[in-house]
Amino acid sequence: MRTDEMCIVALNTGMQMVKRLVLTTWLLLSTPFVAQAGQELFVTPLPPGQLFNKQAVVETTKGTIIIDLLAEAAPNHVGLFIQKAADGEYDGTSFHRMVLRGIIQGGDPFSKDPARRNEYGQGGLGLVAAEPSDERHSAGTVSSVGVPGDPNSDGTQFLVTVVAQPGLDGHHTIWGRVAEGLSVGARISETPVDAEGMATERVEIVSVSIRDWSPPIPPPFTTETVAELATYRAVLETSVGSVAFEFFPDRAPEHVRNFLRLAAAGVYDGMAFHRVVPGFVVQTGSIPSRTTPLSEEQRAVVVNLTPEFSDTSHVKGIVSMARGDEEDSASTSFFIVTGAAPELDGIYTVFGRVVDGMGAVERMESAATDGETPVNRIELREIRLERN
Repeated sequence: MRTDEMCIVALNTGMQMVKRLVLTTWLLLSTPFVAQAGQELFVTPLPPGQLFNKQAVVETTKGTIIIDLLAEAAPNHVGLFIQKAADGEYDGTSFHRMVLRGIIQGGDPFSKDPARRNEYGQGGLGLVAAEPSDERHSAGTVSSVGVPGDPNSDGTQFLVTVVAQPGLDGHHTIWGRVAEGLSVGARISETPVDAEGMATERVEIVSVSIRDWSPPIPPPFTTETVAELATYRAVLETSVGSVAFEFFPDRAPEHVRNFLRLAAAGVYDGMAFHRVVPGFVVQTGSIPSRTTPLSEEQRAVVVNLTPEFSDTSHVKGIVSMARGDEEDSASTSFFIVTGAAPELDGIYTVFGRVVDGMGAVERMESAATDGETPVNRIELREIRLERN
């Protein structure tokens, strides 16, 4: 299934579950909420310096999620969250509902007590009024949970959208966006649930701390100079031997950065050389050839690349990036040239050259094929990065 199809399935499944959760929440919450109806709604007393440009660091038993707090869109919700975090009210709570790779829900103070599982979803409500805005539920959005139809019922409970959920727009106050750790939210969404969408295993919030906004850490191999990139080489451990190549960052710096990033993340480990054309190329890097699916962290570093053509010719030993019909469609797949191929010049981006192990490449080239596909799998076990 394509990635876009997976997102659509997750979205459709998520929306079906959200409809059910809204109905269930209304039935469960109507009585407890009446008891809190006389409570004065929260209005943040925090001055701008303590409210704006803040992030929440949410430590969970599945990993860390960092949330940009959107005080400009929902100052009272952000102020309430900051106050409750300072009081430790989120510590020990559990994410109690989730939609597989769609939505996770947490923040209910009742969820601190496993014995109160039947009441999860009823706590922490009726504290703050809704704050409508033009914000949208894109992937990573953090928004409020309240009683449907009652704009004064929001509180400490919140949703995190793992994928975009446009059906929620206009129904929930958006007060944050995940800056880092959306893959952690995806893992939490995979927690087993019962027929009502209630988690059957605990995934707890260990702690929540507030800090000044900090830019995300740049991906690996972002800040290195061209000279520093040139000190790396890649060693491909394959089922027919090792192949090592050097990089040409002076000719294709972004392709080199991308390859190093993918290799360091283990994206290539467990792939196959899926195409062999004697006297032309051997090719690998196709994600469907992996023995195991990519993790969320690995998927995050897979991007399309803008071409970086040079006057380097496609001759034996050259390493070049494969792509589809569109010039900017290169992402993970690459090939090693096994003979002069001038027809590839100016069409594919050259970014490296084999410096050791052409014997292994020639063994790949001599493998029996069905068309261009090896009859027996040629494994790319791992790519190891070394410094010269």
